[in-house]
Amino acid sequence: MRTTRTATAAAALAVAATLGLTACGQGSEDSSSAGKPATIEKQKKGGVVLDQPFEKPDMELTDTKGEKYDLPEKTKGHPTLVYFGYTNCPDICPLTMSNIAVAKSKLPKEQRDKLRVVFITSDPKRDTPKELGTWLRGQDPSFIGLTGDFETIQAGARSLGVSIEPSYKKKNGDIVSTHGAQLLAFSPKDDKAHVLYTEGNSTPEILEKELPKIIKGEKP
Repeated sequence: MRTTRTATAAAALAVAATLGLTACGQGSEDSSSAGKPATIEKQKKGGVVLDQPFEKPDMELTDTKGEKYDLPEKTKGHPTLVYFGYTNCPDICPLTMSNIAVAKSKLPKEQRDKLRVVFITSDPKRDTPKELGTWLRGQDPSFIGLTGDFETIQAGARSLGVSIEPSYKKKNGDIVSTHGAQLLAFSPKDDKAHVLYTEGNSTPEILEKELPKIIKGEKP
């Protein structure tokens, strides 16, 4: 029998829907984790292993150099982490990327060189290639930042069970962007996401422990 860390892709989609969107604003907007399902709360700390892995989205976006970036082609055969967020996010986005950067720094050089970390903006109107590049260099210069038209990004996110919504301005002038906080880990063996990390389950300690297996194409 599989452990409680195992879930089907369909269940992961349900989890994504019930996790709630992380609302990020330039100020007091709450980063809500309310409404998380009991199955997630009870799970062992770490990534959720999917019985039915997600296919990598067939997206061609723009990287921080302003060049076209074919996500499946460029990351083919590489262990790849994919996260949707935006550079003006005051909390969960910088924390998640920082956690990845810290964990990655603890890996042997050979493993660091194989790993691809892709940050896809959920706020392409403001996240230009230049903005993305500047922000990601503060996390890890090797991180890949991608932007493009919102509809393409939203469709790609939804194919992975990640919900994102267009940014909007509040009455006080703050801009809010809502997005799912899931981190997807793709195997180098078949380029499919076999592991999903939720908010709170992607600490540096957890990632440092589990990334070596993911990099090898194994399940943590």
